[in-house]
Amino acid sequence: MGDIAECSWYSLLLCSIGSVMVVYYLLRWSWQCWHGFKVYVLSEIWQTNLRTYGQWLYGATSGIGRAYAEELAKRGLDIVLISRSEDKLRRVAKEIESRYKRQTYVIQTDFTEGHSIYSAITQQLEGLQIGILVNNVGMNYMSIMLSAFFCLQRITQVINCNTLSVTQVRLSVCMLQRGKGLIINISSEAASQPQPMLSVYSATKIFVTYFSRCVHAEYRSKGITVQCVAPFMVSTNMTHNVPVNPLVKSAASFARDALNTVGYTTYTGGCLTHALQQFALSIFFPGWLRLTSFCMQRMAKLARSIEPQLRERMAETRNKQD
Repeated sequence: MGDIAECSWYSLLLCSIGSVMVVYYLLRWSWQCWHGFKVYVLSEIWQTNLRTYGQWLYGATSGIGRAYAEELAKRGLDIVLISRSEDKLRRVAKEIESRYKRQTYVIQTDFTEGHSIYSAITQQLEGLQIGILVNNVGMNYMSIMLSAFFCLQRITQVINCNTLSVTQVRLSVCMLQRGKGLIINISSEAASQPQPMLSVYSATKIFVTYFSRCVHAEYRSKGITVQCVAPFMVSTNMTHNVPVNPLVKSAASFARDALNTVGYTTYTGGCLTHALQQFALSIFFPGWLRLTSFCMQRMAKLARSIEPQLRERMAETRNKQD
């Protein structure tokens, strides 16, 4: 009789623990579904009025940065463009002015040069009420590199461009004075897991993610929102303009969807398709498998990129022997 009572007690305890865990995960998944619906569906209907942050946007001239600039110009903001190519700056500024009837201001600089450029940038921005800052400037390795450690100069350029540019948020001073501002830092899905063959790029992007979330926690009480956007594949020059498909977004489409999430979340994949990809990878691909597959993909891509060079050298060797 005692054994039966003891067995019933253990069964009741295990059933209780199981029930609590089931309820916990149901509530957790329900909350995640509601959060996703709010961020990626309701935000399409009730968009945040981005002009409340200020009159001017500070952004870039190509890729996702340019798409953000054009989308925000369409939504009524004036645009500050920054790039290392003066010809591109003038051309993009002229296109935005003629297409969207907004004011533009251009700054020519190279973010790979290090901290010396930022005092000059700050001086040129004096007097402008910068309400939104989009930190999109970034660079990756050249395809011929086997490892980040093969080129020290390239490492310095990547770090200066991808991380130093994000930390130099001196615009937050004028935002603090107004008690209002939005900083959008573009990270990458490459930050979700270590990326063999892209070690420095991956590390700089996880820095952007953590830095953004920390700064938001520090300054949200002062009226400044810091949003981190971590996209998957977007068709830009950096991705060799990979064709758009259900999993790959165009820069314009991505910027439109990502801007809709402002006011709904401070960390986002940018759009529904990227959020679903992120969720699927986290469920079906454990970390070790992703590391192995990424490494194999990078090696295969590298092999394809250097194959013409190898064939050319082999042909030259044969000719010399003949």
